[in-house]
Amino acid sequence: MLEEKSKQWTWTSLTDSSTSLHPPIFTKDGNYFFSVVGSSIKIHSTVSGKVISTLPGSQDQGHSDIITAAILSTQNAFQLITASLDGTIKIWDFLDGVLLYTLNLEQPIYHMCAHEKITDHIFVSAAKPKANRRTDGASETRAQNQDESCIVLKVSLKPKDRNNPGIKIHKSSSVTPVGKTRATSGLAVSASGGWLIAIAGHKAYVANTSSLKAGFTKYVSPDPLTCLSVHPTEDYFATGDHKGVVRLWYCLNQSIPKVVGVEKRSQTSTFHWHAHAVSSVAFSTNGAYLLSGGEESVLVIWQLHSGKKEFVPRVGSPINNIVVSRPHAAEEEYLLSLADASYAFISSATLKLSRVFSRIKLDPALPNHTASSSSRISLAVHAASDTLILPSSHPSSLQTYSPSSSILIAELEVSPSNRVSRTDDRALEPSRVEHVVISASGEWMATIDRREGDGTFRGEVYLKFWWWDKKAAFWILNTRIDQPHGSYRVTSLSFNPLGDSQLIQLVTTGEDGNVKTWRIRSTKDKKGGSEVSWMSRSTFTFRRETPKHTSWSPDGSLLAVSYSASVAMYDPTTNVLQHNFCCSEVPEVSSAHFVGPSGRNLVVMGKVSLVVWDIVTQSVRWHYSNPALIQSVVVHPTHESFAIFSPIISNSPKCEVNVFRVQSSTPWLTQTLPFKLLSVAWYPTSPLPSSGPHVTKSSFSIVGITHSYNVVHFGEEISHAAELGASANALSKGASVTKRSLFQEMFGVPALAEISDQNTNVASSTNDVTLPWRGSETGKIFDGPSYLMPPMETLFDSLISGFLKIRLDNEEEQQPPKGPYDIDSEMQVDSPSNGDEAFAVRLTEVARENVLQTFVPFFMEMTGSAEYAFQANKASNPTKPVVASTPQPRRPLARPPVAQKVATPNPPTPNQTPTTSLPAKAGKKRSRHSLG
Repeated sequence: MLEEKSKQWTWTSLTDSSTSLHPPIFTKDGNYFFSVVGSSIKIHSTVSGKVISTLPGSQDQGHSDIITAAILSTQNAFQLITASLDGTIKIWDFLDGVLLYTLNLEQPIYHMCAHEKITDHIFVSAAKPKANRRTDGASETRAQNQDESCIVLKVSLKPKDRNNPGIKIHKSSSVTPVGKTRATSGLAVSASGGWLIAIAGHKAYVANTSSLKAGFTKYVSPDPLTCLSVHPTEDYFATGDHKGVVRLWYCLNQSIPKVVGVEKRSQTSTFHWHAHAVSSVAFSTNGAYLLSGGEESVLVIWQLHSGKKEFVPRVGSPINNIVVSRPHAAEEEYLLSLADASYAFISSATLKLSRVFSRIKLDPALPNHTASSSSRISLAVHAASDTLILPSSHPSSLQTYSPSSSILIAELEVSPSNRVSRTDDRALEPSRVEHVVISASGEWMATIDRREGDGTFRGEVYLKFWWWDKKAAFWILNTRIDQPHGSYRVTSLSFNPLGDSQLIQLVTTGEDGNVKTWRIRSTKDKKGGSEVSWMSRSTFTFRRETPKHTSWSPDGSLLAVSYSASVAMYDPTTNVLQHNFCCSEVPEVSSAHFVGPSGRNLVVMGKVSLVVWDIVTQSVRWHYSNPALIQSVVVHPTHESFAIFSPIISNSPKCEVNVFRVQSSTPWLTQTLPFKLLSVAWYPTSPLPSSGPHVTKSSFSIVGITHSYNVVHFGEEISHAAELGASANALSKGASVTKRSLFQEMFGVPALAEISDQNTNVASSTNDVTLPWRGSETGKIFDGPSYLMPPMETLFDSLISGFLKIRLDNEEEQQPPKGPYDIDSEMQVDSPSNGDEAFAVRLTEVARENVLQTFVPFFMEMTGSAEYAFQANKASNPTKPVVASTPQPRRPLARPPVAQKVATPNPPTPNQTPTTSLPAKAGKKRSRHSLG
């Protein structure tokens, strides 16, 4: 009975469609930020970086082209305004995730800005539409044609005929032209709202917003300008240029006379550190610092009044944009939008990376991806952890990505290298990871990283073996072998399919003509432990031909090595040649693969043809000639079938997939995918809990990297769980955070106000016996300046629980009586386990009328009045024993205990060592600096 043919293949993208050059935008409360991805807007959580919502929703019609500009409305903080190359402006309510209305300008829009003093109007830079305009990410602002002219417009946000429900796309009620420019690189309004600034080419265009009919005044820059930022409080602006110069412009002045048609030079000041073009500049919220970044992957912080600078190096990728957050309760942070589609937060206090949000780091626009045609794209699947091993944004690194959770697990630097992209105009050739394979057990990974040599540097080739640490869930370097095939390139490597660590082997082939096998060697160290490393096992050749590819039979008993005109079959144990399959039907062999779980059939691939051999009978079953070039092949691991991938035509973005079975040369299934593939691999998926009628064991599940460097998962019955935030969702406004007074910052809020049930439950949950503060983690809390530290009440409970052991009821010990003024008499630790109520619950017992009485002893101790009374009483009656008054029971304060300071009537000199105030032993004279 013939099996039913498979269904139509489906596919899903595991990465974003493109890397946007538009800067992210923070909401007014700083809890969320927006990122532009193609023609959609994603709303991220500032704390977790997860996508909460995506605009547009299914009920709204979004932009038909990529979004080039987005700003928050100056009149309504819950509205977002977006502009696109499709010539439309859309106003969104991002809280509810709905589109309010659309304005159509019928001109592609590149930049947009607004100011709160100019109500119901925005400024845009637009261009006339062109028939050959690109629609991919490269057509964004910085990839425009510099010869293209733009026009700056003042557009009213009030649409015509808005009350007409039949009209979905409106015209603006007022569009006023300001002036013509070249292709703009930035557009902004000054802090006072009196000046409109645009930069394009070598010029900065300035117009007075109160008299826009006068047009622009042009100011000349020595080099092409790339980015723009206005000062938050004063009327001047900063730019970056192609030579790496940051320039401050002081030309926003009414006294400067305007001469039509004459270009001027403005008073400026410059800062120069960058070796390449500056991609983004931004002012801090107080205007005292200027931040700049670019291709060097270094954030530079300039102090404006002194010109001094600080650096945050190696942020991970070239910087596209810099945005300064404006949180109300926390410290200021800098958000970096990186070229590999990652977002990095940097603390303004410590100047360290606080958190990084990224999915898959792939970007073909990076200079390091401009590789030669012989470079390879590595791709592997680690079934033990259900992750993908992919090339990272830097070619010398690999990244581990989990498709099931859509999380970037880790990044592995295979070859440590300098991240400087180039010196002057010459790009540096970094080390590149060309091959990655993983053993069948998932315990070992082998990589080949190579660096081309030049006249001043000798080439490098390294074979590295990595061991999978299950506890740490990370790859650890075990063995490095320099030049496994000399200075020649390694053409292929593969593990045998055996899971036994004692029988596992790796085979490599190189352009030197050698086929080498590698095995594990175990040695014992001095302590009796076992050390495992890899070593060479054997080397052999075949007729001085260059091997191109290797493949193992499913049981590991045969090794197939592909040469130009034949495939040699070896016994991997003895390296004895079993048979040589000459393939006259394939003019030039590129690879050979065993098909099916039995391994009886061997498919030999060429550039445009293939042949299937029966190994047992040593005969050709059939051969097939493909009308297009065969780029890659994927063999089904449990079924006797395989798929070949071919581009339809050279300039088409599509590819064709033909699925064959070993019984027939006619394709069993033909599919068309809307992308071309650079690399493919089989991706094992878990079986469905209930197998329906359409579920077959011959289903394909493949993962690949496209020519646009997107990672896609495609095949039959491909299903992924709906990702959080993939559709438009309503956002919660959240409770407003009231600003604390100075007294509340010193002594805490619960002592002066009732504690809500919610806060009580949260505080009670912190009384845990676990000890979260360990080693260096504790020290990181105190890295910042004291004036930027959070209130001590937020850290005290968990910090002390990490240092002090909670005493249980059965562990109480008899303590000797101590004086009322001993230091440690005030260090009381409430045990949460010796009562029915938690510490946070007992805080509610503080009565409002007793607040002052509670704080009176505290203030007396802090000012030293109690100590002064004690010393005066002792001096007036030296022979009379001091009778201490019975102290009133102290209620627990709502602030953490403060370490008591010792009052020293005579402070020690610099050369004198002070003594601590410890209880004196009987019969010995007390120190002159001790109490009592």
